[in-house]
Parts: sequence; structure tokens; C-alpha cells
Amino acid sequence: MPPPERIPPRGLTDAERVTLLGKGELTVLGQVRGASNAVLYCSVAYEGEQAHCVYKPVAGEQPLWDFPDGTLAQREVAAYEVSEATGWGLVPPTVLRDGPYGEGMCQLWIEAAPQDEGEPGLLALIEDEEPGEGWKAVALAEVGEGRTALLVHADDPRLRRLAVLDAVINNGDRKGGHLLPAPDGRLYGIDHGVTFNAEDKLRTLLWGWAGEPLPAEAVEVLDRLAGELEAGAALVTRLGELITAAEIEALRARVARLRATGLHREPSGGWPAIPWPPV
Repeated sequence: MPPPERIPPRGLTDAERVTLLGKGELTVLGQVRGASNAVLYCSVAYEGEQAHCVYKPVAGEQPLWDFPDGTLAQREVAAYEVSEATGWGLVPPTVLRDGPYGEGMCQLWIEAAPQDEGEPGLLALIEDEEPGEGWKAVALAEVGEGRTALLVHADDPRLRRLAVLDAVINNGDRKGGHLLPAPDGRLYGIDHGVTFNAEDKLRTLLWGWAGEPLPAEAVEVLDRLAGELEAGAALVTRLGELITAAEIEALRARVARLRATGLHREPSGGWPAIPWPPV
């Protein structure tokens, strides 16, 4: 839903935005429709600064058979913590805080940049059997009346970083609608409630690099992240307040596997690889 009156950015750092989100006064402006859980669109104000944000109260979470009840908000914050540890800044500033409807996740609202007419975007369905230059194939998709089309995504380094992050946090729901290109050129991923499961749950539209060597940048990030996941490290302490010890150990194992293989993840075959609906 578009903001009723856009709050202009003030050039705050992400650390200052975290303070604003965590300490500011939340005012509910509306509800984002179509989400499986309660998603409230809010303004937040603190010491003269103001922004729009998303507030997802734990009380509005729908139970899932494969995740403990009342833990999705914490997983969203954990995804932000790991994203920050990579240095890529792929997840908008996110905190866990009390709000008008109890404890919940509060995340900076990202106003996606409008797509110019004629621009290809990040995802596409094409009738060709092979992706063109600058695109990576994902899978064949049924488009009705017995016809199929090839689902492709852009061969974009920002998406590639996100594919690595998703493999690290075990994202079970990377849909096209969760990709938000910002006006400043950054790409954000949102909706990380179904992450960090100890079992393999990776479902994503970003399979285009599956089995390919990880870029040098990603290898360096994973090496650094492995160090930050050692027992007693500050990141582990923060994650310990959000996910279980078993989930942290599984996180370490996923990072170790990526480092050992040096390859982008491939579908495991034991779990649907593509989320549904894909958008």
C-alpha cells in the first residue's frame, strides 16, 4: 500500500534508523492486505526524526506446521542481523519491540523505485528455450492452455548476493514480490519469517546460479561470517536471543558447506524448490 503522505528521507545511517525503529512512537496508519500474517503500515517518530515502517505483531502470526508458534518476528530480526554481518545490507533495518498490539517485528518501509516502461526488471517469463544475455534460467512455468514459458531472473550481482544470503539463512520463501529495488540503486529483500529452520527449507526463485562457483566476494564474506559465528561472538549472542541453539548450529553448518564446496546451492530434491505462488 502506498504511503498516504510520504515522509522524506533525512539521510540517517542504518544504525540511526535502528534506534528510530526501536525507540520511536509507533502510529498505525493502515494494514497491508493480502499477507498471510498481520502486517501493519505505521509511522515511527523519535527525537524529531520520523519514518514509515512495517510492524508485524507476534499476535497476528498464523501457526505453521514446521515452525514453532510465535517465532516469525524473531526470525525476521535474525535475518537482518546476519545480513548486516555480511556487510551487504540486503535486509532493511529491523528490530524486535513492543507495539500497539504487543511484541513484534518493526522494519523500515522501503519505497520501491518505479520501473520505467520497457525496462525488463529482475524477473521475467520468456517463450525462448534458453535465457538471453544477462539472464539466468530458473524453471519452466505453466502459463495456461497447455503452454509453458521459461522463468528467468536477471544476472545481477545484487540478486546473486541475495541468493547467497538465502542459502545461509535457509530462506523458505524467496518470492518475486520480496525483491525491492530502491531509488538509490540498492536491492532489498523482505519477508524473512520462514528462515533459520534446522532442516533444509530453501525455496527461492534465485536458482539461476545453482551449482556455479561462488564469486570471490561471496567466498570472502562467508569466511568472515564463519568467524562471527564462533561460540561467544557478539553475533551469536544476539542470535541466541532470537533463534534456538540447534538453529544456530545449523546456520554454522550451512556456512561451512558453502565454504567447503565453493558452489552456489542446488535444490536438495527433498523439498519443493520454488515457492508458491512465485510472486
